[in-house]
Amino acid sequence: MHKNRFIYKLIAIFLVFTTAVTLPVLEVYGVDTVPSEEYVTQWEARKSLPIDTNTIGGWPKGPENGSESAILMEVDTGAVLYAKNINEPLYPASTTKLMTALLVVENCQMDEVVTFSDEAIDNTEWGSSRIGIMKGEQLTVEQCLYGLLLGSANEVAYGLAEHVGGDLESFVGMMNEKAKELGCTNTHFVNASGLPDPDHYVSALDLATIAREFFSNETLCMISGTARYVIPSTNKTDEERPQENHHKMIQGGKYAYDGIVGGKTGFTTDARQTLVTCAQRDGMKLICVVMKDESPYQFTDTKDLLDYGFASFQKVNVAENETRYNIRSSNFFNTKLDIMGSSKDILSLNKAGSIVIPKGMDFEEPTVTVNYDTGIDGAVARLDYYIGDNRVGGTTLDYATNDRKLFEFANIITDGTEEQPVTYVPNHKTVFVTVSDVVKKLFMIVGILFFIILFIALFMRFIKSAQRAKMKKRKRYKKRSENKRYNYRKRSENKRRRNPGEHLNPRDMYTQPIYKELQKRSADASGQVPEEYYDEEDFEDEHYDEEQMIKDFPQMEGYGIELLPLDHPDRWKM
Repeated sequence: MHKNRFIYKLIAIFLVFTTAVTLPVLEVYGVDTVPSEEYVTQWEARKSLPIDTNTIGGWPKGPENGSESAILMEVDTGAVLYAKNINEPLYPASTTKLMTALLVVENCQMDEVVTFSDEAIDNTEWGSSRIGIMKGEQLTVEQCLYGLLLGSANEVAYGLAEHVGGDLESFVGMMNEKAKELGCTNTHFVNASGLPDPDHYVSALDLATIAREFFSNETLCMISGTARYVIPSTNKTDEERPQENHHKMIQGGKYAYDGIVGGKTGFTTDARQTLVTCAQRDGMKLICVVMKDESPYQFTDTKDLLDYGFASFQKVNVAENETRYNIRSSNFFNTKLDIMGSSKDILSLNKAGSIVIPKGMDFEEPTVTVNYDTGIDGAVARLDYYIGDNRVGGTTLDYATNDRKLFEFANIITDGTEEQPVTYVPNHKTVFVTVSDVVKKLFMIVGILFFIILFIALFMRFIKSAQRAKMKKRKRYKKRSENKRYNYRKRSENKRRRNPGEHLNPRDMYTQPIYKELQKRSADASGQVPEEYYDEEDFEDEHYDEEQMIKDFPQMEGYGIELLPLDHPDRWKM
């Protein structure tokens, strides 16, 4: 009896051990879980959920699927091409690891060594997805990322969280902060792996937003798109750990898809099948997210949505097609101040901006809004294009850059053989040649010289003008003086001709009016007054000089003349 009990105990221990070993394997391949009839019924019912984008006028009708929530988004523009209940918070399961991997790549180098703590091993449920990492085992960050994204290892997620954040709680805070930074509004994380928790949720729109950032990183695209990777032996084991990608749309998978970039699977009993996939064709990079789907329809529903996106939409560059809001239209301004008449625009549309529109739709059909509060360095405004209320992309209006062209000046040396010619690079600094700068500086120098010459010419002209004016003034005064002397001389000669017996001093030209008065008074006294002596013009001579008269004719005092002001009534008194 005791012997039988011992055997039963051994069997029980064996069963427990077997369960502990095999359950992780079953959870690793949760993508193959066969749904019960109840879940199939729920899946069928979810096909009737409304597709939001089907209500947009002129929008291609999207396919039905059995997911609770689904979205199709273009990576570069962020345009939502298919939307079904995209704002409902749901359990993301292991697609949480997209955020975990994103933070790891942003904060670590690939060759950094991660040492797994006791907490990372003990606090990870044995019934969850694991790859058998041991306490104190060391892997590089690169090896951990393959185990995280291909093997979906929960203990690896815990170890990476501790390595980046110091502890799990700090790393979870970083996850929530990053989600907020990306614009997620219906997301909250409580762990790095996606294990079930009522406070651990994300919407399809937010998960696509996180995936958009994830698939913008080339390293993450490469790792998530790898079909198989082998983790080599470590400090704790000599055995290798082969990792198989659970995403069956990867090349070589059962549902392999042309143009696949990568993706991540997720499954728990509550979350059901959750799948994130990225594929690229014809210049478009699409992200598809399906949440709360059933196996294997998460793959077929994703394929239908990707086919719908690539077949129904086209990506169009804004700068190459925009005519309503280009720089030379009336909606913006341009400069015409260039002396050559061919100014470059001081503003330009960003050539990387694109929109995604239904095939067959004209570029001018979407409505455009201009937003001047961009928050982007170097951007003056942002153009956003809409079809209905759905944003389909846009671009920014940026300050034009002055690209410099580098010309390498070198001599080509050959030795007459068939070998490739050798380029000799002289040992001096590189010369930057910018034609526009040279022309601008040349015209600046010419302009400065022109103004200097003009100033000198005007200054010399002013000086010469002043000199000419001074000379004219001198000539005018000289001519006037000569005319005065000539006139006085002529009057004196005329007077002599009228009175031949009367001899006057040559200076009489200055004193004729006085002599007239003297002669008049003398004649009155003798009773002989010649009428011709009364010459009114002589008395009006403006050049009469009284002081000079006294100096020249002191004998006038003998006549008893008292000199008074000209306007005095007793001016002439004997």
